[in-house]
Amino acid sequence: MKITFISDTHTKHKQVTSSLPGGDLLIHAGDLSSMGYKHEIQQFCKWFNSIEGYNHKAFIAGNHDWGFQDNHEQIMEVVNSYKDIDYLQDDMLMIGEDYDKMVKIWGSPWQPEFYNWAFNLPRQGDELKEKWNMIPEDTDVLITHSPPNGYGDLVNNWKQPNTHVGCECLISRIGEINPLVNVFGHIHEGYGVQYGGKTLFVNASICTTEYEPTNKPIVIDLVEINGKINAIYVEE
Repeated sequence: MKITFISDTHTKHKQVTSSLPGGDLLIHAGDLSSMGYKHEIQQFCKWFNSIEGYNHKAFIAGNHDWGFQDNHEQIMEVVNSYKDIDYLQDDMLMIGEDYDKMVKIWGSPWQPEFYNWAFNLPRQGDELKEKWNMIPEDTDVLITHSPPNGYGDLVNNWKQPNTHVGCECLISRIGEINPLVNVFGHIHEGYGVQYGGKTLFVNASICTTEYEPTNKPIVIDLVEINGKINAIYVEE
């Protein structure tokens, strides 16, 4: 299975279109908007739905995507009007015909408290742990907006010099269930791919810290090797 990852397009998704290589699955890991206005979400969904070359397309919300938190039912009416996309909020998408061989994809928008944005929960608090404990043990591809602590989460500015801001509770849960891939965004300067333990960590932020959409989509292959599925980074 060939999967393309993008995140943090911040209303600039159309500038990514020509860089999408096609494949089996396209995933967006949140922050599709500036502030989660209905018209922004509608424009994104129209674009996402129209993309050709993929059998499946799925996305989650991020901390900028207020509409999914504050006006969930109204926004879901918009999302559900497009038949070729799946929105995941503490929910699973399964792809395949044989259950044992299905690729199981879990998506969740939550994050440790980050200023005054959407989908905030207290860092290392019980509410956040409960969200991550919902992730099924057989998850293959985990979509979160927040990075896990220690991977693609390093910031260096006057407020937070050389600080890993990813979620401690999330990396703990990942260590328990060992998904093949964890894709996220949120921390634009963390863009890139890292191998850690049994999981491939992907920060797929398209926008830079200056909100320029110049980072490339990241592609991975799920490949069976000696009877075991492996996640392989594809350098386009």
